[in-house]
Amino acid sequence: MYAIIVTGGKQYKVSEGDTLFIEKLDAEENDTVTFDTVLMAGEGEDVKVGAPTVEGATVEAKVIKNGKAKKIYVFKMKRKKNERTKKGHRQPFTKVEITKINA
Repeated sequence: MYAIIVTGGKQYKVSEGDTLFIEKLDAEENDTVTFDTVLMAGEGEDVKVGAPTVEGATVEAKVIKNGKAKKIYVFKMKRKKNERTKKGHRQPFTKVEITKINA
């Protein structure tokens, strides 16, 4: 069984046992998170497609850890003006494991 969920403005195809790196959630480690925005759920012939979401379908996940990704550098330069800026950014993430799909 698989489902397509929406979280953090992105869509993910998930099945039970998958681990995902998603946008930062407001949850601690070992908490259970429920995703209500399920666009599609099912398997094979028994697939439910929502318009826009599937009624009553939820996906439960367990938070494994919160963290930050590797640092990326943004460098801007205006030639002939001696203008340079260097900024670093680390995107926060939440690592979750899908435990149950209720279709």
